[in-house]
Order: sequence, then C-alpha cells, then structure tokens
Amino acid sequence: MDRIAETPVAPATILVVDDEPSITDAVSTALKYEGYVTHQAGSAYEARRLVADTPPDLILLDVMMPGTNGFTFARDLRSTGSDIPIIFLTAKTTTEEKLTGLDLGDDYITKPFRLEEIVARVGNVLRRTLPATDHAVLRFEDLVLNEDTHQVTRAGVPITLTRTEFALLSYFMRNPRRVLSKAQILDAIWKDDTTLDPNVVETYVSYLRKKLGTGERSIIQTIRLVGYALRGPND
Repeated sequence: MDRIAETPVAPATILVVDDEPSITDAVSTALKYEGYVTHQAGSAYEARRLVADTPPDLILLDVMMPGTNGFTFARDLRSTGSDIPIIFLTAKTTTEEKLTGLDLGDDYITKPFRLEEIVARVGNVLRRTLPATDHAVLRFEDLVLNEDTHQVTRAGVPITLTRTEFALLSYFMRNPRRVLSKAQILDAIWKDDTTLDPNVVETYVSYLRKKLGTGERSIIQTIRLVGYALRGPND
C-alpha cells in the first residue's frame, strides 16, 4: 500500500509561570492530559530564559510574583516585538487591573480557578492565534488526521473511514487522553438525533478499532463504566 507523506504537526507548547509550585504542577498536568507540551517557571527571570531558548505558543502568567511581576514581564516581552499570546492568572480582580491584563495579554483568569476553565481558555486563545493549518491537521502518536482533505494515516499508511467514523476519530483526537462518556460522544457526533440508542457509540468505536488496527493494545481504550479515551502505549 502506498504511503502518504505527512508533515507532523507538533502539539502546542505552553509555558506556565507562577511562584507557587503547586499551581504550576497542577496546571501543567491538566494541560498535558489535553495533549499539550508544557514547561514551568517559578519567576519572571526563569521565564525570560525559557522564552529565549524555546519560544512557547502561549504563556500562562501569574501577576503577583516576587521580583518582576507578571505585568512588567509582559511589558518587557512586548517591547522586544514578541506577540506570544499571554493569559494572566491572578487574584487581582479590580476593573483597572483586568483592563491592564487584557491590554497586555489575550485573556485574564482570576484565582481561585478551575482547571477545566484553564484548559478551555487556552484552547480558545490558541484557536485564534495559531496558524489555521495547525488546526486542520491533528496528530496523536503515529495517527494523523487532516480535517481539510479528510485523509487519515497511521504510521504513514492511509485508512479509509466513513463520514461518521471520521467525525468520531476527529472528536477523539481533539480530546486526547480525556475520558469521553457515551452521552458526550452522542451529543458531539449525533446531536441532531435524540432517538439513537447509546450503544451506537460502542458499535462505531468497534468499527474504528478494526480500521486503526488493535495490535497488543487498542489506541481507543474502554474505561469501564465511564466511557472511552484515546491513549497511547505509555499513557
């Protein structure tokens, strides 16, 4: 079978900057489960070094840090001509401070926050700021899906999917490692049909598994009594 050459699309890189290790650890872990690559910094000084070495696709930036605060760090970064998206994380809630954050950055999240909100806000900003082609091509392990051309390959080998199978795989690849319930999948793929038996999800997952190849361990795993998750061999 002929192989289709695909240019791998690297996952977005997020730099999490906060002087509280518990926050950087928790936020980084949540983002990694969504398929992002994360780096952590405990100060503006460390963040400057990381940005200079490997510019991230987005920075999650605490405002109140010892030494250089987040607003000053952002001003310094912008003065160099950098347009790296910034989402501020802060306990400051006054209108003036929010306006400052939105002027310097792309979003503003107040503490305490939910990790689900962080993930959602990161996704929203990246959809606005990353090149459009990055969103058309999804990649997980050796699996590549092009939403523009409707091509799917695994290890370079083309896989032919029906429209529904393609939509289901795209949904899994846009939510890597997340456990998705049958109800969530039904709503995402068959939202216009409220009469469907939830077991249709099980049927189409079975179709996908056969076409993707099971090997020793299926890339679409059943999470007993919960749902399904797209996971690699090391997850």
